Amino acid sequence: MSIKITSDSTCDLSPELLQRYSIAVIPLYVLKDGVSFRDGEDILPADIFAHVDAGGALCTTSAVSQYDYSRFFSGLSAEYDAVIHINLGAGFSSCHQNARAAAAEFANVYAVDSANLSTGQGLVVLCAARMAQQGLPAEEIVRRLNAITPKVEASFLLDRLDYMRKGGRCSAVAALGANLLSLKPCIEVKDGKMAVGKKYRGSFEKCIRQYARERLAERTDLQKDMVFITHTPTAENVLTAVREAVASSADFTETFETEAGCTISCHCGPSTLGILFIRK
Repeated sequence: MSIKITSDSTCDLSPELLQRYSIAVIPLYVLKDGVSFRDGEDILPADIFAHVDAGGALCTTSAVSQYDYSRFFSGLSAEYDAVIHINLGAGFSSCHQNARAAAAEFANVYAVDSANLSTGQGLVVLCAARMAQQGLPAEEIVRRLNAITPKVEASFLLDRLDYMRKGGRCSAVAALGANLLSLKPCIEVKDGKMAVGKKYRGSFEKCIRQYARERLAERTDLQKDMVFITHTPTAENVLTAVREAVASSADFTETFETEAGCTISCHCGPSTLGILFIRK
């Protein structure tokens, strides 16, 4: 079978990975000052940060409509034996609901809820692409993906809380207290939703090293084929620290480093860094 793997733009896979596996993406919408832009096409994270730094309001994201999905699937369903689309988690957006409704219009289109975001979603996309390359039938790929999604471990460490505060996800008092105490909160994806986990204390570089070791070291339940280091603009010493910590904590076959897209950028801001992988 010829199977096309597609995804929402929120998967945060690099252009190189998208090209390597011939993955097609459909953009979400980013709203800036009431104007709608297509994620990764008309607007990039750098545009969001420049807008906020200049005193602008936070940008927000909007789901892909059922109509947009229908148009996206239409041409692909005619070209391929099957299309498997991996969505941003249903707990974060109505994208999956809209994609399922659109997929129902076609006999050979499947919509999969990644239950995740950023490269937590991207890991599921890559698994799908590799299974398609192996020649597995579409129904079997979907079955396996649904078994993989609960095993994806996604988390991000935040160096600053101003974006969370401006977005109403953190009070001004909590943000001030965190800054005074040099606290770096870890945001985790749990059961398809974001939650605040452990709070680290100290410089971002020190916290990143500790975070990486705690996530990876001495674990026997890791799938060692791939891990993602995903980040918004971050100081080079912090990136060096996380690369070293990941390499010394677990022996992954492939370590991918990618820049987070507009969704993570809108909500978490600069100096956000995550380690994302799959458990056995």
